[in-house]
Amino acid sequence: MFPLAKRLACILGLCLTLGLGNAWAAAPVKVVATFSILGDMVKQVGGEDVSVKSLVPPGGDAHVYQPSPGDAKELAAARLVVVNGLGLEGWMDRLIKASGTGAPIVVASRGIKPQTLREPDKGTGGTAAAVIDPHAWQNLANGKIYAANIAEALAEMDRPHAAAYRRRAEAYIKQLDDLDVWVRDGISQVPPAKRKIITSHDAFGYFGRAYGVTFLAPEGISTDSEPTAAGLAQLSRQIKKEHIKALFIENMSDPRLIQTLARDDGAAVGGILYSDSLSKPGGPADTYITMFRHNVPAMVAAMQKN
Repeated sequence: MFPLAKRLACILGLCLTLGLGNAWAAAPVKVVATFSILGDMVKQVGGEDVSVKSLVPPGGDAHVYQPSPGDAKELAAARLVVVNGLGLEGWMDRLIKASGTGAPIVVASRGIKPQTLREPDKGTGGTAAAVIDPHAWQNLANGKIYAANIAEALAEMDRPHAAAYRRRAEAYIKQLDDLDVWVRDGISQVPPAKRKIITSHDAFGYFGRAYGVTFLAPEGISTDSEPTAAGLAQLSRQIKKEHIKALFIENMSDPRLIQTLARDDGAAVGGILYSDSLSKPGGPADTYITMFRHNVPAMVAAMQKN
């Protein structure tokens, strides 16, 4: 009886071990993304095989984010870290060092040709040296590059699910292709002379170049830039001269500056655009795709009034 009981116990122990091994193998890969737009892209490509944490939450501002000790713990536990690059996350190198993470760091914008803008000179009100615009995701052609980079990083790190990552990325990129056609059709409804929009900061440069819209902003590329008096006066004159009515607040920016411009120049605020951050889950722009679905009709309706 004892040998039989011992054999049964060994078999039971082996079954439990195999069961736990399978559970561990099936556990989603922990990925940390720096902000909500990247986090959504990782979810779309990773599906049920990943667990994603966005450091900057929906509605947060990646330009001025202050990491917490909890963020360092998230990085330390991650198997993959996804960043935008192009100078967006100036705080990220310090956080990586503080966390001691050994996870691969993936730059989602790798391979994208960056655009530049000239930031206002705070001392003179003129323009300073050109700086890189980090908002590359605002062009859907770049969004496809982001998705491909994320898929390859996941496939390299988690080879048993590599085919699934690539398959999801291919389907997602097809959605972005279709969305790009839809955006172009929407913008084409507005005569070229009317395609002018005022936003809080220069977040839509890639969108503007890709889809033929001129964006003007009182702040520079980063939301921590302070608009100069000379720059604001010049923008106010342009709003009046060109009869620009399309003024928008961004979801992660202080609305007061745009509201003041609208009031002083006889324009109206056209609503909220989502630029650097998604809405909270269930909101009007809680994924990268729905962000465009929300923004473009709002832009078109406002530009028609110019």
